[in-house]
This record gives sequence, structure tokens and C-alpha cells, in this order.
Amino acid sequence: MSITTYGLQQIKKELQHLPAEQLAELCLRLVRYKKDNKELLAYLLFEAHNQEEFIESVKAEAGFMFSQLPSQSYFAAKALRKILKFLNKYIKFTGSKTAEVDLLINFCQNYLQYVTRQTSHKPIRLILTRQIEKIKASIGKLHEDVQTDYMSDYEQLLATAEQKYTWFSKKSYQL
Repeated sequence: MSITTYGLQQIKKELQHLPAEQLAELCLRLVRYKKDNKELLAYLLFEAHNQEEFIESVKAEAGFMFSQLPSQSYFAAKALRKILKFLNKYIKFTGSKTAEVDLLINFCQNYLQYVTRQTSHKPIRLILTRQIEKIKASIGKLHEDVQTDYMSDYEQLLATAEQKYTWFSKKSYQL
């Protein structure tokens, strides 16, 4: 005996045939079981209409999390991963490439501000390099007009990172 799994198209067709009351009931039932579902539905209902304000509040929360960064390398790396998990969840909620680039550039700027220069802990260094590679890929997927808006921020980020960290080479990440 096997359990049948249905595809997104089949579920979408079935949802279109349901009355509004039953659809609301299904949404509330989904929300009860997972915190992420509840947060996504709350974003869609209350925050999605003003995405810029939402992004600013996420940036502020991430900035607060950076200010609480531990000084020990191992715990700092764990905290940085936690911040990235937080940001990636909201990037996924927005579904916007511009929001992704904006939040990741902000993450890297906070990283440059709060992470100590003397760090030789490889996981901490890799966090920055991976996020810069992710920004580079995301900028490439944007419309040409929007790309130029983020190019100067990205170039400034690379210059600051190269100036602050001896192990960072700007040439590797040029667009």
C-alpha cells in the first residue's frame, strides 16, 4: 500500500473548485502545523503590500542580530549562519530577486562592520565569500536597468572587503 502524492497542478485545480469558507478553513489548518506556514501567511496578508518597509524591518532585525555577535570564532560562525537562515527565509517569502540582492548586500555590509579583522577561522571567511558569490549570481539574473542600480553597491562592497581583509581578493568576484 502506498500513499498517493499529488502535484502542484492537481492541487491548484482542486483548490479552484472549493468554496471560500472551505479554502479559509484549509489555510488555517495548514497554519496550525508549521511555524513557517504561519509566518508566510502573515507576510502575505499583512506585509506583502509594502515590501520596502518590510525589507527595512528585516534589515533592522539583522543589524540587531549582528550587534549581538559573539567574539569567539566558533560561536560567531554559528550566529552568522543563524542570521543567514533568518534572511533566506524572508527572501523566500518575498520571492523577489531585488529583495534578495538588497538583503544580501546589507548582510555583507554588516559582516564587514561587525566581524573582526583578525579572524582566521575559515568557516567565518567562507560565509562572506559564499554570500558575495550569491550576490554576483543574483545581480546577473536581474533586469539590466536594475543591475546598474546594484553594481555600485556591489563594487563598493568588494572594495571595502579587500581593504579590510588581507585574505580577500576583489578580482575573484568582479562582474
